[in-house]
Amino acid sequence: MDDHPSQLSAYGAILLMGIIGILLVCVTIFLAKLIAPKKPNPIKESTYECGEETVGTAWVQFNPRFYVIALIFLLFDVELIFIFPWSVVFGNEYLIAADGRWGWFTMAEMGIFLAILIVGLIYVWCKGDLNWIKPNHVRPAVNVNIPQDAYAQLNNSVHVIRDYRASIEPPIEDRKDVAEDTVSKPSIGFKPRFKKP
Repeated sequence: MDDHPSQLSAYGAILLMGIIGILLVCVTIFLAKLIAPKKPNPIKESTYECGEETVGTAWVQFNPRFYVIALIFLLFDVELIFIFPWSVVFGNEYLIAADGRWGWFTMAEMGIFLAILIVGLIYVWCKGDLNWIKPNHVRPAVNVNIPQDAYAQLNNSVHVIRDYRASIEPPIEDRKDVAEDTVSKPSIGFKPRFKKP
């Protein structure tokens, strides 16, 4: 680059791109806070899982095999990405024409790489980590002095669910049972007194 002060160096261009990226993120977050509607209600603030109603207790134990299978998938998926640049370089006619051994070298290199992946896949398969076994949910037992019939009575009783909207009283203007004279006008909490000169 030129030594002119108006010219940016390579690091200056990277710094400028970083500043622009940070500003774009900050501006979009600020606009989302500014423009987004804010109308909370009990339904929006209730607990949900992926948009579904919650079902069951919180004592459900998750199967760790899901995470093992997800990690194995990511491992093989990311490592298989290396095959694409290899195939692009391997198909380069100029490299093959420059040295005839280039093709055999790259083929052996990729064969070793794929052999390591296949050995890893066979190991995981033989270990049984790819088998999906549904767990038996066991509810933990705690020794308490509460009799079991108290729990049974509580669980078997019918509970009346009230609508949350019924507990909210309508405004005074909408209530017909309130007389006009009972509504008092707001008054000033104090009356200022001024001394006359």
